[in-house]
Amino acid sequence: KLFFSTAAESSDCIQPLRTQNSWMHLACWLVRCSLVYLIILVTESLSLSPDPDTFIYTNFMKSHCCYDAIPTSSKLVIFDTTLQVKKAFFALVANGVRAAPLWDSKLQCFVGMLTITDFINILHRYYKSPLVQIYELEEHKIETWREIYLQYSINRLISITPDSSLFEAIYSLLKNKIHRLPVIDPASGNVLHILTHKRILKFLHIFGSMIPKPRFLQKQINEVAIGTFKQIATVQESASVYDALTIFVERRVSALPVVNEQGKVVALYSRFDVINLAAQKNYNNLNMTMQEAIASRACCVEGVLKCYPYETLETIIDRIAKAEVHRLVLVDSDDVVRGIVSLSDLLQALVLTPAGIDALYS
Repeated sequence: KLFFSTAAESSDCIQPLRTQNSWMHLACWLVRCSLVYLIILVTESLSLSPDPDTFIYTNFMKSHCCYDAIPTSSKLVIFDTTLQVKKAFFALVANGVRAAPLWDSKLQCFVGMLTITDFINILHRYYKSPLVQIYELEEHKIETWREIYLQYSINRLISITPDSSLFEAIYSLLKNKIHRLPVIDPASGNVLHILTHKRILKFLHIFGSMIPKPRFLQKQINEVAIGTFKQIATVQESASVYDALTIFVERRVSALPVVNEQGKVVALYSRFDVINLAAQKNYNNLNMTMQEAIASRACCVEGVLKCYPYETLETIIDRIAKAEVHRLVLVDSDDVVRGIVSLSDLLQALVLTPAGIDALYS
């Protein structure tokens, strides 16, 4: 990690007082002024807001910068845009990361991100193409793919500085519908970290004990209505992997509950699972069923992490933070899918909504 320091103020700017009593009088006066000012602020805050708990998480995120949330040690993989697409995705799998900043050696700057979403878009666009065989894309360079893909997407790198607040980071993530936000040092141009929803919630979960616990955390999830409860994107276990990719592309969701004929959830298929197709070299066989794809996962995946309508918001946040997942599937007593509670939903409700900002649904 890089450490930033600020120059201390010059002692020449402060004229020494003549006696020790003067110092004591000044100190007492400053304390009294500070207390009065604090009382005024608290009084105004309570009079303006019927519930003082409302802004606890909003103010917490505004008072901490992105640098605070960067772990002491983390892995960062960077790709040159001249690297072959196939090698890039294999490198993501080998290093266990889900995205990498892209460096353009000609422009001498970072120009974008390579994510699992790119891999999904490549597979979905060319798998059934009569003009291009999917294996031909293996030889494409990242820059070649970007020239094609950027015709249909935003041609700019969305990033943030280390001293920007976590509130700004949350707004940028949700507003731009992205899951990875590079933290770039404006002085050196270096990428320090890739900030995610999960990292921000984990930071809040770790240091949340330092702030008062809001009373609304004891409310049940069906009371606060945080999550998606209508038009929930699911996929049948008899459907093909290509069908799942189509839903990922069209609905722009990060995971799909896999359901059986009775509508009961039997598994969860996420975007990250798609990258395993590259590791197993199965991307030429997207006609396999979801049941087959789940059974052939490279890593052992435990059962679906679920939550129930009667559980409290605090319980759900703890479960997501401890399991380090991006969402929980809300089910009824019969394990039928009734909703999805994601990190985006939680951050919108806890941090942005109290500030009058609707970045998630705007």
